[in-house]
Amino acid sequence: MQSPKARQITLQERDLEPGLPAQHCPETGGVWIERDPYEQWCRDNPPEDLSPEDLSQRLANLDFSPAPEDSKAALCPHSGKILIRARVDAPQPFYIERSPETGGIWLDGGEWEVLKQLGLHNQLDRLFSADWKAQLREQTQVDRQRTATIDKLGEPLAQKVFELADELRQHPNGDFGVSYLTQVVINSQG
Repeated sequence: MQSPKARQITLQERDLEPGLPAQHCPETGGVWIERDPYEQWCRDNPPEDLSPEDLSQRLANLDFSPAPEDSKAALCPHSGKILIRARVDAPQPFYIERSPETGGIWLDGGEWEVLKQLGLHNQLDRLFSADWKAQLREQTQVDRQRTATIDKLGEPLAQKVFELADELRQHPNGDFGVSYLTQVVINSQG
């Protein structure tokens, strides 16, 4: 079987984890994981309950540089068709690839270790889910707004705003509190 990103190189068998066979590319360091063994391994190693909030925090703190091959298109070693890419929105984004024909997964060098660090190694299908991506984008936006609020108001006042926002969100008439604050702040600046 030929490497998806170095077509002249034959993949070599190697266990990625105990009980998870893979095909390793000695030139690029990438690995090909067949669908059925991966699914079986995931059943034996269930994923942690990873919320968008948890993943967003982990991604924000990730220190990883993608392999040079990450920018190249990859071909399925079975069908020869182009693999579908799922972007992982880390500070330096990288891509996970999957075969539309077989469901096999290609990971460039170092990506398996990073996916383990993120808690995604046994739930790779989430990366290809439009629903999951939308939730993660929404959480990333919330995180950016919190950071901007801290930058503009300073940590002590921002924490008070966050606490008040939580209280108002839980109160049945919290929208009245938001309206009052909005009116007072806008009128004082006018």
